[in-house]
Formats: sequence, C-alpha cells, structure tokens
Amino acid sequence: MAGLLEDFVRADRERGLGTYGIHVHSDGRPPVEHRFRPDERVDLRSVAKTFTAVALGMAEAEGRLGLDDRLLDHLPELRGLAADGFEAVTLRQLTTMTSGTGHQWFAHQRIDAPDLLAEIVAARMEAAPGTRFRYTGSGPYAVGRVIARVSGADLREFLTPRLFRPLGLHDPAWHACPLGFPFGESGLHLTTGELARFARLLLDDGEWAGRRILPDGWVGRMTGESVGTGGIGHGPAYEHGYGLGVWLERDGAYRMDGAYGQYAIVDPRRRAAVTVTAHSERDGDLLTAVHDLVLARLD
Repeated sequence: MAGLLEDFVRADRERGLGTYGIHVHSDGRPPVEHRFRPDERVDLRSVAKTFTAVALGMAEAEGRLGLDDRLLDHLPELRGLAADGFEAVTLRQLTTMTSGTGHQWFAHQRIDAPDLLAEIVAARMEAAPGTRFRYTGSGPYAVGRVIARVSGADLREFLTPRLFRPLGLHDPAWHACPLGFPFGESGLHLTTGELARFARLLLDDGEWAGRRILPDGWVGRMTGESVGTGGIGHGPAYEHGYGLGVWLERDGAYRMDGAYGQYAIVDPRRRAAVTVTAHSERDGDLLTAVHDLVLARLD
C-alpha cells in the first residue's frame, strides 16, 4: 500500500481539509497512516454515539435491559414529568433517533436544567415513537442514564473494563453533564490510532486479538436494525439510513461520524477500515476525499 495516501495528503493541503491524522487498515496488508500533527486525543464529537450504542448492546447481553424496554420502566420516578406519549419511548428508539421527542440538544450547548434527563422526558412529543427520524444528542444521553441505573456505573465506568481496557485505551476522558453523567452523544476523547482500534474491532465482528469483546451478533445488528433517513436534508452522505449508532453507506459499509471531520468508515466488503480525526470546516469535502482518494483505491 505504499503511496496510498499521497493524493489524500496533497488534497488536504491544497483544499485546506483540516485533517489531523488518517489511519488505514486493510486485511492482509500493513497499516498505513499519516499524521498532519502529533496524534493527540481529540473530542470525537458524535462518534461517541457509537460507543454508547455498543454499551447498550453489552448491557443487553448481560441481561440488564432490552433494546425494546421503555425508558420510563427503568426510571419510574420520571413518570410524573413525562410528556404525553413519552411513556411508550424505547431505548431502541432513543438510539436510532426515532423517539418522536421535540427535545433537541447537543453537547456543545449549555445545560441550564437541574437534570437534563428530566427536561428530555418532559419535552413535547412531535411524532409518535418510531415514526420519524430526527438527529439529536438527547437520545444517547438518555440511554447512558439507563445504563448507569441498571449497572451502577456511568458510561465511562461501564466501558472501561469491557471495552477501553481490552483495546488498550487508557483512561479516556468523556465530558459529563453537571450531575456527572457522560454526555453519551459526544465529548469522548481519543487519538486517531485509538479510534482505529475500535473501528477494527467492528470490522472483525467484535473480536480483538482472538478474544470476543462485543456480544456475538451485535455488530451485524448495528447496521441490520436500521431506520430510513431519506429526505432529512443533511446531504447525500446521510440518505442511506441510520442504525444503532452508525450511519449506513452504500455496499454494506457504515461509519461513525462526528462534526468537524471525525470519521471511522468500516467497509466489510473491502475488509478495510479508515479512521480520520480533524478540525475541518469542510467536513463534507473531507469525507468525499476519504472515499475517492483512499477507500476506492483499495479495490
């Protein structure tokens, strides 16, 4: 794979794509990577949603909850605050952005409510649960709160022995709300190389160094149990569906996707994974460059 990244590196410099680092894994070949700066930990933005979805799958495999459990069944003290219709909202719908809630929140926004979860539960419903896709950070945050309730550990604590430590991701920071719960939807900090390990774990169906880390079958469910996203207005890259914490692409590929160019694209057909961190004001152009100048050349 010598020279694989030459055109991508040139494009980044000529177009000002803002890449920090890129890592390419392709089965049977040595990994290829390029650093535009030292490989320091950065906020992965919405890539964190995939980690939260994985935590959900692990909690389900341990018998602590089910994806089709209703949130309020695990947090009954919030029933009195819930908006009409919210009582039917499930953990699956919160993960696939189909809860129907009108609550719109992302981690860069200040939290003024004493309890963000109570605010989410009380927000007016805009659609029946399961009938409409609307991208928001509210759902993954709420899922993280349920995992904390059923396990006694917040998201970061829950994933440390189950995922972070086995992958060699030492003590990653995860920004938290005023009550101390990780945001779930954003705020997780890893290097390009560290995120690449997670992408390879997904490519290898949840196994790492001969050891099963993720529940058997979970990776397939992440893409197989998806919802439609056609017509949402985010652009062509977001029209192929959304699964359990991942955006679907053509030909069976899927990606983790965070603002300003945090990407990890897993392509089972090519048996490859490409990971990028960046601070890009042209993240759509960056994603196109990754596809055209890197992934397409692995055929």
